[in-house]
Amino acid sequence: MKTRIFAILAAVSVVLMPMAAQAATLSSTGGSRYFIQTTKSIWEDAFGARNEFSDGFTADLSGSQLWLAKLMGLKVYPVKRLNILPDQVIATRPVPTHQIPWGVSLLQGDTSVPSGGASISVAILDTGVQVTHPDLADRITGCKDFTGNDPVTDGTCDDDNGHGTHVAGIVAADGGTDGLGIYGMAPQASILAYKVCAANGSCWSDDIAVAIRTAADNGANIINLSLGSDSVSSLISDAVSYATAKGSLVVAAAGNDGPYPGSLDYPAALPEVVAVGAVDSSEKVADWSSRGINDTTDPYTVQEGDIEFAAPGVNVESTYPDGYAILSGTSMASPYVAGLAARYWQFGAAHPAEATRELLHSFAKSHDLPPAGDDDASGWGLPIAH
Repeated sequence: MKTRIFAILAAVSVVLMPMAAQAATLSSTGGSRYFIQTTKSIWEDAFGARNEFSDGFTADLSGSQLWLAKLMGLKVYPVKRLNILPDQVIATRPVPTHQIPWGVSLLQGDTSVPSGGASISVAILDTGVQVTHPDLADRITGCKDFTGNDPVTDGTCDDDNGHGTHVAGIVAADGGTDGLGIYGMAPQASILAYKVCAANGSCWSDDIAVAIRTAADNGANIINLSLGSDSVSSLISDAVSYATAKGSLVVAAAGNDGPYPGSLDYPAALPEVVAVGAVDSSEKVADWSSRGINDTTDPYTVQEGDIEFAAPGVNVESTYPDGYAILSGTSMASPYVAGLAARYWQFGAAHPAEATRELLHSFAKSHDLPPAGDDDASGWGLPIAH
């Protein structure tokens, strides 16, 4: 059989020889990516494996390469695309309107300068982060790009979109070295800036999955995913299970497809993931914030498709490349909960991530939002520290 494989490979060398160049072009232009299910390493070299998994690998394939894979009897599946959740940019400016955003004041229960998050690592999987931003420069402890022609590039995570920089600031902006910048929820937390989405906001599920695993391996206490899709990706769900088994708390944006029950995006809909919807400054759930199916599942338990919390997500000011911006979306609500978790991380517990999640439940149940109880729009409620 091995002789036959090599013979066929030789016969189609015209297809395989330019593999690397084709893969690079496809990756950079958003071409077709596939998961090839096989444990034979010969195919990883032949098709230019991008990301390797226990039961196969992914690769950017041209039409002729896809034809060859099927000719050889390999099981080939399209790799799922996700996107950063659409948000509305209200305004951009060189200086912040308020140093302490309304969302920080709401969740901490007062208007004081926030603190907390020391010794906690939060991985931001997004469009990258502007690591030179004065309010984030001292918070960045890791920077990787999972979107390039090489599967992972260390030391670079440029944000050509702005979304990731905004999300990172909500978690851990520290006011800057001059003290004149903006503050996030946990300004002493450290940030692992992992670029998994391109400038247009599109993200491959295999890149996200590898980044989740890398974050867990690098000691991330919390992983924030302000991105989503209408259906589940097995690559991402397996990676989430891996991360939670290693003690990471995974938090994700619910999606902006409301107000319909069952509109929760994945990975937020996974039971291992903390799903967060959006409220405005009047504590009203935004109409466009995706809803769960809490009304049909067991109350105050986490089941697939349930939303868990609501958090500030309307007119949220935070860091942005070369300045500040006001954005709206559940993408903004998720990092507020991630930052709150960093601030109240339960170091002394046997299972800190689980204990922290339970603490946030107690916060939210004390500040329920209508309708009463564990509902489709806000789950447990608004997790205000007390």
